[in-house]
Amino acid sequence: MLLAFDVGNTNIVLGVFEGGELLQNWRMETMVSRSADEYGMMINQLFAYEGLNPGDVDDVIVSTVVPSVLYTLQHMSTKYFNSRALVVGPGIKTGLIVKYDNPGQVGADRIVNAVAALSKYGGPLVIIDLGTATTFCAVSDSWEYLGGSIAPGLKISSEALFEKTAKLPRVELEEPGVTICKNTSESMQSGLVYGHMGMIEYLCGRMKKELSDYCGGKPVKVVATGGVATLMADGVGCIDHVDKMLTLEGLSFIYEKNKK
Repeated sequence: MLLAFDVGNTNIVLGVFEGGELLQNWRMETMVSRSADEYGMMINQLFAYEGLNPGDVDDVIVSTVVPSVLYTLQHMSTKYFNSRALVVGPGIKTGLIVKYDNPGQVGADRIVNAVAALSKYGGPLVIIDLGTATTFCAVSDSWEYLGGSIAPGLKISSEALFEKTAKLPRVELEEPGVTICKNTSESMQSGLVYGHMGMIEYLCGRMKKELSDYCGGKPVKVVATGGVATLMADGVGCIDHVDKMLTLEGLSFIYEKNKK
């Protein structure tokens, strides 16, 4: 079995694959202070709850945007799964041609998403990852990673309003149903949720045109992943596919390219 870790700024999503099939997945909070032993024991408990045997794990792969967690997971992998973790980073085979000015600045999660989306849906594609940050990535049908845009995520925007103002409350991230709202909480929900939808529509429209021009007029598909992907997709017309497990599946694809 393959144990895959997608380490984000807010959450770690981990999953177990066998023969390329995702058997189970979990989500836990990203904590830089947590030790290798704590991670190891937590994962063993998750395995036990699902009736999985940790001894069946042959390999581990890690994608992280939190460098301080990487060493901890590498140590945990060696101690608890007797495996040297494969890390998504410079030198790993992905099949992508990265056309960023500095390829090393592209987040590992964006590379993994691109590999997964191209493998599953073909290009050209715009990939939206709605996590702590909302990222937009453009990839061509020739497996070129062309670049994209980065914006504050929906949850970051909500927390900023709560923390940086004296009287605005913390609100649930859900649609209020109207934009002319009669109370503060719904007014904030309207601005946050519908404002984020508007940003997605605008950036998608521009990126699809630029990417289509680059690819000789070919139609561009849009794939969304991340924590609030379903909420956003319900309110915008530009998203063709919602794929919540895109990053984990990308890790499985990359593992297959590198396991020898």
